[in-house]
Amino acid sequence: MPYVSIRVIDEIVDKSQKKALIEQTTKLLQDVLDSDPATTHVVIDEVDVDSWGVDGVTVREFWSRE
Repeated sequence: MPYVSIRVIDEIVDKSQKKALIEQTTKLLQDVLDSDPATTHVVIDEVDVDSWGVDGVTVREFWSRE
């Protein structure tokens, strides 16, 4: 029973992308591990953009540098 946790910034992933992540991750595990899709769990955690840091600042601050 594989379990995969994916963390993303909440402002960059829409519903259709989350659906694709779940479908394709499940397929990958089926292809590589021969796992049963019915027992494969994929969880997407959405993290607030101000709660994710990179290069010593929040992602929002990092994006504003560009």
